[in-house]
Amino acid sequence: MTSSPSTAPAALPVIVAGGGIGGLAAALALVRQGFDVTVLEQAAEIGEIGAGIQLGPNAFHAFDALGVGDKTRARAVYTDHMVMHDALDEYQVGKIPTGEAFRQRFGNPYAVIHRVDIHKSLLEGAVETGRVKFVTSTRVERIEQTDGTVTAIDQHGHRHTGVALIGADGGKSVVRTQYVNDPPRVTGHVVYRAVVEKEDFPENLRGNAASIWVGPNCHLVHYPLRGGEQYNVVVTFHSREKEEWGVTDGSKEEVQSYFQGICPKARQLIELPKSWKRWATADREPIGQWSFGRATLLGDAAHPTTQYLAQGACMALEDAVTLGEALRVTQTATGHDWDKALDLYQRSRVARTARIVLSAREMGRLYHAKGVERLVRNDLWRGRSPERFYDAVEWLYGWNVNNCLAAH
Repeated sequence: MTSSPSTAPAALPVIVAGGGIGGLAAALALVRQGFDVTVLEQAAEIGEIGAGIQLGPNAFHAFDALGVGDKTRARAVYTDHMVMHDALDEYQVGKIPTGEAFRQRFGNPYAVIHRVDIHKSLLEGAVETGRVKFVTSTRVERIEQTDGTVTAIDQHGHRHTGVALIGADGGKSVVRTQYVNDPPRVTGHVVYRAVVEKEDFPENLRGNAASIWVGPNCHLVHYPLRGGEQYNVVVTFHSREKEEWGVTDGSKEEVQSYFQGICPKARQLIELPKSWKRWATADREPIGQWSFGRATLLGDAAHPTTQYLAQGACMALEDAVTLGEALRVTQTATGHDWDKALDLYQRSRVARTARIVLSAREMGRLYHAKGVERLVRNDLWRGRSPERFYDAVEWLYGWNVNNCLAAH
Protein backbone atom coordinates (compact mmCIF):
# COMPACT_ATOMS: atom_id res chain seq x y z
CA MET A 1 0.00 0.00 0.00
CA THR A 2 1.42 3.40 -0.93
CA SER A 3 0.48 6.65 0.74
CA SER A 4 0.93 10.22 -0.33
CA PRO A 5 3.09 12.23 2.09
CA SER A 6 0.07 14.08 3.48
CA THR A 7 -1.60 10.86 4.57
CA ALA A 8 1.47 8.84 5.55
CA PRO A 9 0.85 7.07 8.87
CA ALA A 10 3.46 9.19 10.66
CA ALA A 11 1.41 12.30 9.90
CA LEU A 12 -1.88 10.84 11.01
CA PRO A 13 -3.41 11.58 14.42
CA VAL A 14 -4.58 9.03 16.93
CA ILE A 15 -8.38 8.87 16.94
CA VAL A 16 -10.07 8.85 20.35
CA ALA A 17 -13.75 7.88 20.38
CA GLY A 18 -15.33 9.69 23.31
CA GLY A 19 -14.71 13.06 24.95
CA GLY A 20 -15.39 12.13 28.57
CA ILE A 21 -12.88 11.76 31.38
CA GLY A 22 -11.24 8.68 29.84
CA GLY A 23 -11.08 10.13 26.34
CA LEU A 24 -9.52 13.42 27.45
CA ALA A 25 -7.04 11.62 29.70
CA ALA A 26 -6.08 9.40 26.76
CA ALA A 27 -5.62 12.48 24.57
CA LEU A 28 -3.27 14.05 27.13
CA ALA A 29 -1.26 10.83 27.46
CA LEU A 30 -0.94 10.51 23.68
CA VAL A 31 0.17 14.11 23.19
CA ARG A 32 2.89 13.54 25.79
CA GLN A 33 4.20 10.73 23.56
CA GLY A 34 4.35 13.04 20.54
CA PHE A 35 1.04 12.35 18.82
CA ASP A 36 -1.62 14.66 17.50
CA VAL A 37 -5.08 13.54 18.61
CA THR A 38 -8.58 13.82 17.17
CA VAL A 39 -11.36 13.36 19.73
CA LEU A 40 -14.74 12.31 18.32
CA GLU A 41 -17.61 13.16 20.68
CA GLN A 42 -21.26 12.32 20.03
CA ALA A 43 -22.63 15.22 22.12
CA ALA A 44 -22.97 18.69 20.65
CA GLU A 45 -20.25 20.02 22.93
CA ILE A 46 -17.41 18.63 24.99
CA GLY A 47 -18.75 18.48 28.53
CA GLU A 48 -19.65 16.32 31.49
CA ILE A 49 -22.80 15.59 33.45
CA GLY A 50 -23.32 13.90 36.78
CA ALA A 51 -22.48 14.85 40.33
CA GLY A 52 -19.62 14.23 42.70
CA ILE A 53 -17.02 11.48 42.57
CA GLN A 54 -14.29 10.33 44.90
CA LEU A 55 -10.61 10.41 43.99
CA GLY A 56 -8.07 8.11 45.58
CA PRO A 57 -4.32 8.81 45.62
CA ASN A 58 -4.03 6.69 42.45
CA ALA A 59 -6.13 9.28 40.60
CA PHE A 60 -3.85 12.11 41.71
CA HIS A 61 -0.79 10.13 40.61
CA ALA A 62 -2.48 9.88 37.21
CA PHE A 63 -3.34 13.60 37.07
CA ASP A 64 0.30 14.43 37.82
CA ALA A 65 1.51 12.08 35.07
CA LEU A 66 -0.90 13.78 32.65
CA GLY A 67 0.24 17.28 33.62
CA VAL A 68 -3.02 18.46 35.22
CA GLY A 69 -2.35 17.68 38.89
CA ASP A 70 -2.34 21.33 39.99
CA LYS A 71 -5.56 22.14 38.13
CA THR A 72 -7.40 19.22 39.69
CA ARG A 73 -6.07 19.79 43.21
CA ALA A 74 -7.33 23.37 43.13
CA ARG A 75 -10.89 22.16 42.44
CA ALA A 76 -11.05 19.25 44.89
CA VAL A 77 -12.23 19.03 48.50
CA TYR A 78 -9.91 17.11 50.85
CA THR A 79 -11.74 14.96 53.37
CA ASP A 80 -10.56 14.09 56.87
CA HIS A 81 -12.08 10.60 56.90
CA MET A 82 -13.93 7.91 55.05
CA VAL A 83 -16.62 6.67 57.42
CA MET A 84 -19.28 3.94 57.28
CA HIS A 85 -22.35 3.81 59.53
CA ASP A 86 -25.11 1.24 59.79
CA ALA A 87 -28.22 3.01 58.46
CA LEU A 88 -30.52 1.12 60.85
CA ASP A 89 -28.94 2.01 64.20
CA GLU A 90 -26.14 4.55 63.42
CA TYR A 91 -23.41 2.09 64.53
CA GLN A 92 -20.00 3.18 63.17
CA VAL A 93 -18.82 0.19 61.14
CA GLY A 94 -15.47 1.66 60.11
CA LYS A 95 -13.54 4.92 59.90
CA ILE A 96 -10.41 5.50 57.85
CA PRO A 97 -8.45 8.73 58.51
CA THR A 98 -7.42 10.38 55.23
CA GLY A 99 -5.25 13.16 56.67
CA GLU A 100 -1.49 13.53 56.81
CA ALA A 101 -0.67 9.90 57.69
CA PHE A 102 -2.72 8.72 54.70
CA ARG A 103 -0.94 11.17 52.39
CA GLN A 104 2.45 10.07 53.69
CA ARG A 105 1.57 6.43 53.08
CA PHE A 106 0.26 6.81 49.53
CA GLY A 107 2.02 9.96 48.34
CA ASN A 108 -1.21 11.75 47.50
CA PRO A 109 -4.51 12.71 49.16
CA TYR A 110 -8.02 11.34 49.13
CA ALA A 111 -10.48 13.89 47.82
CA VAL A 112 -13.97 14.45 46.49
CA ILE A 113 -14.81 16.57 43.46
CA HIS A 114 -17.57 17.38 41.01
CA ARG A 115 -17.27 15.38 37.78
CA VAL A 116 -17.53 18.61 35.83
CA ASP A 117 -14.44 19.95 37.59
CA ILE A 118 -12.33 16.89 36.68
CA HIS A 119 -13.48 17.15 33.10
CA LYS A 120 -12.71 20.87 33.03
CA SER A 121 -9.15 20.27 34.28
CA LEU A 122 -8.50 17.61 31.63
CA LEU A 123 -10.10 19.71 28.88
CA GLU A 124 -8.03 22.78 29.77
CA GLY A 125 -4.91 20.63 29.70
CA ALA A 126 -5.82 19.18 26.31
CA VAL A 127 -6.62 22.56 24.77
CA GLU A 128 -3.38 24.06 26.10
CA THR A 129 -1.32 21.47 24.22
CA GLY A 130 -2.58 22.81 20.87
CA ARG A 131 -2.44 19.23 19.55
CA VAL A 132 -5.94 17.95 20.32
CA LYS A 133 -8.71 18.49 17.77
CA PHE A 134 -12.33 18.09 18.87
CA VAL A 135 -15.06 16.94 16.50
CA THR A 136 -18.50 17.13 18.16
CA SER A 137 -21.95 15.80 17.21
CA THR A 138 -20.07 12.79 15.87
CA ARG A 139 -21.00 9.26 16.87
CA VAL A 140 -18.66 6.48 15.77
CA GLU A 141 -20.70 3.68 14.18
CA ARG A 142 -18.05 1.31 12.88
CA ILE A 143 -14.31 0.82 12.53
CA GLU A 144 -12.26 -0.26 9.51
CA GLN A 145 -8.56 -1.15 9.61
CA THR A 146 -5.70 -1.53 7.16
CA ASP A 147 -2.15 -2.59 8.02
CA GLY A 148 -1.15 0.84 9.28
CA THR A 149 -4.33 2.85 9.79
CA VAL A 150 -7.68 2.76 11.56
CA THR A 151 -10.74 4.58 10.21
CA ALA A 152 -13.80 5.48 12.28
CA ILE A 153 -16.97 5.97 10.23
CA ASP A 154 -19.53 8.24 11.89
CA GLN A 155 -23.32 8.48 11.63
CA HIS A 156 -23.03 10.84 8.63
CA GLY A 157 -20.75 8.46 6.75
CA HIS A 158 -17.73 10.70 7.33
CA ARG A 159 -14.42 8.88 7.67
CA HIS A 160 -11.85 9.79 10.34
CA THR A 161 -8.53 8.06 9.75
CA GLY A 162 -5.71 7.73 12.24
CA VAL A 163 -2.65 5.70 13.09
CA ALA A 164 -4.63 4.01 15.89
CA LEU A 165 -7.99 4.28 17.64
CA ILE A 166 -8.77 4.42 21.36
CA GLY A 167 -12.33 3.39 22.19
CA ALA A 168 -13.15 5.56 25.22
CA ASP A 169 -16.82 5.63 24.34
CA GLY A 170 -18.25 4.52 27.68
CA GLY A 171 -20.11 1.56 29.07
CA LYS A 172 -22.24 1.22 25.94
CA SER A 173 -19.17 1.39 23.71
CA VAL A 174 -19.72 1.00 19.97
CA VAL A 175 -16.06 0.00 19.59
CA ARG A 176 -16.49 -2.81 22.14
CA THR A 177 -19.71 -3.92 20.49
CA GLN A 178 -17.96 -4.28 17.13
CA TYR A 179 -15.04 -6.31 18.46
CA VAL A 180 -16.48 -8.14 21.50
CA ASN A 181 -20.28 -7.78 21.41
CA ASP A 182 -20.84 -9.13 24.92
CA PRO A 183 -24.03 -8.41 26.86
CA PRO A 184 -24.16 -6.03 29.82
CA ARG A 185 -24.94 -7.47 33.24
CA VAL A 186 -27.81 -5.35 34.57
CA THR A 187 -27.53 -5.35 38.36
CA GLY A 188 -31.07 -4.39 39.36
CA HIS A 189 -29.46 -1.74 41.59
CA VAL A 190 -30.73 1.80 41.02
CA VAL A 191 -28.63 4.86 41.91
CA TYR A 192 -30.11 8.30 42.48
CA ARG A 193 -27.68 11.24 42.46
CA ALA A 194 -28.19 14.89 43.32
CA VAL A 195 -26.24 17.98 44.41
CA VAL A 196 -27.63 20.03 47.32
CA GLU A 197 -26.63 23.57 48.34
CA LYS A 198 -24.90 23.91 51.72
CA GLU A 199 -27.68 26.02 53.26
CA ASP A 200 -30.16 23.23 52.51
CA PHE A 201 -27.94 20.47 53.94
CA PRO A 202 -28.51 19.33 57.57
CA GLU A 203 -25.92 20.69 60.01
CA ASN A 204 -25.63 17.33 61.78
CA LEU A 205 -24.40 15.70 58.55
CA ARG A 206 -21.91 18.39 57.46
CA GLY A 207 -18.69 16.64 58.53
CA ASN A 208 -15.68 16.83 56.21
CA ALA A 209 -15.83 13.16 55.28
CA ALA A 210 -16.86 10.78 52.54
CA SER A 211 -19.75 9.24 54.47
CA ILE A 212 -21.77 6.12 53.72
CA TRP A 213 -24.84 4.75 55.50
CA VAL A 214 -25.30 1.06 54.74
CA GLY A 215 -28.64 -0.73 55.04
CA PRO A 216 -30.53 -3.82 53.90
CA ASN A 217 -30.58 -3.75 50.07
CA CYS A 218 -29.71 -0.03 50.10
CA HIS A 219 -27.15 2.60 51.05
CA LEU A 220 -26.73 6.39 51.12
CA VAL A 221 -23.60 8.49 50.50
CA HIS A 222 -22.83 12.15 51.14
CA TYR A 223 -19.78 14.39 51.02
CA PRO A 224 -18.93 18.07 50.44
CA LEU A 225 -18.16 19.59 47.05
CA ARG A 226 -16.78 22.89 45.75
CA GLY A 227 -15.22 24.19 48.95
CA GLY A 228 -18.09 22.85 51.04
CA GLU A 229 -20.63 25.12 49.30
CA GLN A 230 -22.50 22.08 47.96
CA TYR A 231 -23.03 18.47 49.02
CA ASN A 232 -23.21 15.38 46.89
CA VAL A 233 -26.03 13.01 47.80
CA VAL A 234 -26.26 9.48 46.38
CA VAL A 235 -28.77 6.79 47.31
CA THR A 236 -28.76 3.24 46.00
CA PHE A 237 -31.39 0.50 46.32
CA HIS A 238 -32.34 -2.86 44.86
CA SER A 239 -35.22 -2.20 42.50
CA ARG A 240 -38.54 -4.04 42.68
CA GLU A 241 -38.85 -3.63 38.91
CA LYS A 242 -37.02 -5.29 36.03
CA GLU A 243 -34.49 -2.61 35.14
CA GLU A 244 -32.93 -1.62 31.84
CA TRP A 245 -29.48 0.00 31.81
CA GLY A 246 -29.77 3.76 31.45
CA VAL A 247 -30.38 7.20 32.95
CA THR A 248 -33.78 8.81 33.48
CA ASP A 249 -35.33 11.48 35.70
CA GLY A 250 -36.20 10.13 39.12
CA SER A 251 -38.96 10.79 41.62
CA LYS A 252 -38.77 11.53 45.33
CA GLU A 253 -41.73 9.19 45.89
CA GLU A 254 -39.81 6.22 44.49
CA VAL A 255 -36.76 6.96 46.65
CA GLN A 256 -38.84 7.31 49.80
CA SER A 257 -40.58 3.99 49.15
CA TYR A 258 -37.27 2.11 49.49
CA PHE A 259 -35.96 3.62 52.72
CA GLN A 260 -38.71 2.98 55.25
CA GLY A 261 -36.63 1.29 57.95
CA ILE A 262 -33.57 3.52 58.21
CA CYS A 263 -32.68 5.81 61.10
CA PRO A 264 -33.91 9.45 61.12
CA LYS A 265 -30.41 10.92 60.80
CA ALA A 266 -29.71 9.12 57.51
CA ARG A 267 -33.28 9.50 56.34
CA GLN A 268 -32.82 13.28 56.16
CA LEU A 269 -30.75 12.72 53.01
CA ILE A 270 -33.66 11.52 50.90
CA GLU A 271 -35.78 14.54 51.79
CA LEU A 272 -33.21 17.01 50.46
CA PRO A 273 -32.90 17.03 46.67
CA LYS A 274 -35.24 19.11 44.55
CA SER A 275 -34.47 16.95 41.52
CA TRP A 276 -32.86 13.55 41.08
CA LYS A 277 -31.19 11.73 38.21
CA ARG A 278 -31.86 7.98 38.20
CA TRP A 279 -29.23 5.50 37.01
CA ALA A 280 -30.15 1.84 36.50
CA THR A 281 -26.67 0.32 36.76
CA ALA A 282 -24.82 -2.43 34.94
CA ASP A 283 -21.35 -3.82 34.54
CA ARG A 284 -19.90 -6.50 32.25
CA GLU A 285 -17.93 -9.65 32.84
CA PRO A 286 -14.18 -8.91 32.67
CA ILE A 287 -12.54 -9.78 29.35
CA GLY A 288 -8.93 -10.69 28.62
CA GLN A 289 -8.60 -8.96 25.26
CA TRP A 290 -9.08 -5.22 24.75
CA SER A 291 -6.86 -4.62 21.72
CA PHE A 292 -7.87 -5.57 18.19
CA GLY A 293 -5.27 -4.62 15.62
CA ARG A 294 -4.66 -0.92 16.17
CA ALA A 295 -7.91 -0.35 18.06
CA THR A 296 -8.07 -0.70 21.83
CA LEU A 297 -10.53 -0.02 24.64
CA LEU A 298 -10.12 2.33 27.62
CA GLY A 299 -12.14 3.22 30.70
CA ASP A 300 -15.75 2.06 30.94
CA ALA A 301 -15.56 0.71 27.40
CA ALA A 302 -12.94 -1.78 28.62
CA HIS A 303 -14.17 -2.55 32.14
CA PRO A 304 -17.53 -1.04 33.12
CA THR A 305 -17.98 -1.44 36.86
CA THR A 306 -20.51 -0.72 39.55
CA GLN A 307 -19.83 2.26 41.80
CA TYR A 308 -19.15 0.46 45.08
CA LEU A 309 -15.37 1.05 45.09
CA ALA A 310 -15.65 4.62 43.72
CA GLN A 311 -13.02 3.75 41.11
CA GLY A 312 -14.66 4.10 37.67
CA ALA A 313 -13.06 7.42 36.73
CA CYS A 314 -9.84 6.53 38.56
CA MET A 315 -9.43 3.40 36.43
CA ALA A 316 -9.94 5.36 33.21
CA LEU A 317 -7.20 7.78 34.31
CA GLU A 318 -4.89 4.88 35.15
CA ASP A 319 -5.62 3.31 31.74
CA ALA A 320 -4.63 6.51 29.95
CA VAL A 321 -1.33 6.86 31.84
CA THR A 322 -0.50 3.18 31.30
CA LEU A 323 -1.22 3.47 27.57
CA GLY A 324 1.19 6.39 27.35
CA GLU A 325 3.87 4.51 29.27
CA ALA A 326 3.42 1.41 27.08
CA LEU A 327 3.95 3.56 24.00
CA ARG A 328 7.02 5.16 25.56
CA VAL A 329 8.83 1.96 26.53
CA THR A 330 8.12 0.14 23.24
CA GLN A 331 9.27 3.02 21.03
CA THR A 332 12.23 2.22 18.80
CA ALA A 333 14.58 4.32 16.71
CA THR A 334 12.17 3.96 13.78
CA GLY A 335 9.07 5.04 15.68
CA HIS A 336 6.26 3.65 17.81
CA ASP A 337 5.46 -0.05 17.71
CA TRP A 338 1.69 0.03 18.16
CA ASP A 339 1.27 -3.75 18.22
CA LYS A 340 3.74 -4.15 21.07
CA ALA A 341 2.46 -1.08 22.90
CA LEU A 342 -1.21 -2.11 22.83
CA ASP A 343 -0.31 -5.63 23.90
CA LEU A 344 1.72 -4.31 26.84
CA TYR A 345 -1.04 -1.85 27.79
CA GLN A 346 -3.64 -4.61 27.80
CA ARG A 347 -1.49 -7.06 29.79
CA SER A 348 -0.73 -4.35 32.36
CA ARG A 349 -4.39 -3.52 32.93
CA VAL A 350 -6.59 -6.60 32.52
CA ALA A 351 -6.09 -8.23 35.93
CA ARG A 352 -6.17 -4.98 37.91
CA THR A 353 -9.36 -3.68 36.33
CA ALA A 354 -11.01 -7.11 36.56
CA ARG A 355 -10.20 -7.06 40.27
CA ILE A 356 -11.97 -3.70 40.51
CA VAL A 357 -15.10 -5.02 38.74
CA LEU A 358 -15.28 -8.16 40.87
CA SER A 359 -14.37 -6.43 44.14
CA ALA A 360 -17.00 -3.75 43.53
CA ARG A 361 -19.64 -6.45 43.24
CA GLU A 362 -18.53 -7.90 46.58
CA MET A 363 -18.46 -4.47 48.20
CA GLY A 364 -22.03 -3.90 47.04
CA ARG A 365 -23.02 -7.13 48.77
CA LEU A 366 -21.25 -5.97 51.94
CA TYR A 367 -22.99 -2.58 51.90
CA HIS A 368 -26.43 -4.12 51.40
CA ALA A 369 -26.13 -6.97 53.90
CA LYS A 370 -29.18 -7.89 55.94
CA GLY A 371 -29.98 -10.31 58.75
CA VAL A 372 -26.97 -12.21 60.09
CA GLU A 373 -24.78 -11.03 57.17
CA ARG A 374 -25.33 -7.48 58.44
CA LEU A 375 -24.06 -8.50 61.87
CA VAL A 376 -20.97 -10.07 60.32
CA ARG A 377 -20.35 -6.90 58.28
CA ASN A 378 -20.62 -4.74 61.38
CA ASP A 379 -18.01 -6.91 63.14
CA LEU A 380 -15.53 -6.97 60.25
CA TRP A 381 -13.48 -3.91 61.11
CA ARG A 382 -14.09 -3.61 64.84
CA GLY A 383 -10.90 -2.31 66.51
CA ARG A 384 -8.96 -2.06 63.25
CA SER A 385 -6.13 0.51 63.33
CA PRO A 386 -5.60 3.09 60.56
CA GLU A 387 -2.43 1.27 59.53
CA ARG A 388 -4.32 -1.98 59.00
CA PHE A 389 -6.89 -0.14 56.88
CA TYR A 390 -4.05 1.34 54.84
CA ASP A 391 -2.51 -2.10 54.35
CA ALA A 392 -5.85 -3.39 53.07
CA VAL A 393 -6.09 -0.70 50.37
CA GLU A 394 -2.42 -0.70 49.38
CA TRP A 395 -3.21 -2.72 46.24
CA LEU A 396 -5.67 -0.02 45.17
CA TYR A 397 -4.06 3.27 46.20
CA GLY A 398 -0.42 2.24 45.74
CA TRP A 399 -0.62 2.50 41.93
CA ASN A 400 1.52 5.16 40.21
CA VAL A 401 3.24 5.92 36.93
CA ASN A 402 6.42 4.15 38.02
CA ASN A 403 4.75 0.80 38.71
CA CYS A 404 1.91 0.91 36.19
CA LEU A 405 3.59 -1.57 33.80
CA ALA A 406 4.69 -3.96 36.54
CA ALA A 407 1.61 -6.18 36.29
CA HIS A 408 2.46 -7.60 32.86
